[in-house]
Amino acid sequence: MKIAAFNVQRLGWTKVNKKDVQEIIIKIMSQYSVVLLLEVTDKTGGDAMELLLQHLNDHGDNRSNPYGMLCSERLGPKGRQEKFVYFYRKDEVEIEDSYQYRGNAVLTRKPFAVLLKCPSTVVQNLVLIPVHTKPSDAEAELNALHEVVKDVRERWQNDNIMVLGDFNAAGQYLSKRKKETLRFFCTPYRRLIVDDVDTTTSNKTQNTYDRIVVYGESIAIVPNSAKAYNFKKELNLTEEEAKRVSDHYPVEVELKGGMPGVKRMGKLEVKPAVQVMVQLMVQLMVQLELELEQEVEQEVEQELVELELVELELVELEQMAQ
Repeated sequence: MKIAAFNVQRLGWTKVNKKDVQEIIIKIMSQYSVVLLLEVTDKTGGDAMELLLQHLNDHGDNRSNPYGMLCSERLGPKGRQEKFVYFYRKDEVEIEDSYQYRGNAVLTRKPFAVLLKCPSTVVQNLVLIPVHTKPSDAEAELNALHEVVKDVRERWQNDNIMVLGDFNAAGQYLSKRKKETLRFFCTPYRRLIVDDVDTTTSNKTQNTYDRIVVYGESIAIVPNSAKAYNFKKELNLTEEEAKRVSDHYPVEVELKGGMPGVKRMGKLEVKPAVQVMVQLMVQLMVQLELELEQEVEQEVEQELVELELVELELVELEQMAQ
């Protein structure tokens, strides 16, 4: 199951009605089971997003596997308000709950979190927390995200948390030195999008503004699946064509699948004891997989050490021979 966050740069009625731009946005969105759109500046009361959803579900295979949508309220300072908007495939994902965080005043656009039920994955359920920081306040806002995660963990009693969006955590907005001091970028958090990933469409800059960060080790991720989707390259666009869509690339990640063939549990009722057993089995599988990966890494490190020792012995033999 692939998840993405995409800053679509001032997405509103005008952009949604530009047919060439709309078609590219829909092609991008259709790759994902869940896609979070950022910088949605729609002032039509939701009409623009409803229109986008309609066109999205009229596209290709989406007719048989349609999307649902959930929008936040307009967030942020007057004149610069935006929405967080989730699009999700209804046969693969169910939104069990949502929560508009209203704490810490440092946050310019307070996160609109969702609790997902995703039965086709190992993790089974997942919390998404969206982020779009004010560039000049990126450091302070990222530090405040730890409070948001703590609040959400307590509310839903769930540690399967993914924070994603436009962090503005690069370039002139956040130095490498400052990044290393951020609580949000240290254990128990894991950065899936690392600093050498360019998330901008410009040929003149290379910055990792957009990120995906997970809490702890419990979320089973497909190795090397976290990346920026370079739609300029993949869809064979010019820089100008890409910029008409956005100045950002989406960032994406894929969750490991669970039982084959399982898509949606719907209204199936499962006894509490069975639910607990399934959750324990999933947690055990994830833990065993992590332990196996660690053992493999340790074995590789040991082999490298032994190889270095052999190379040193060969060098000594060569010197003695001379």
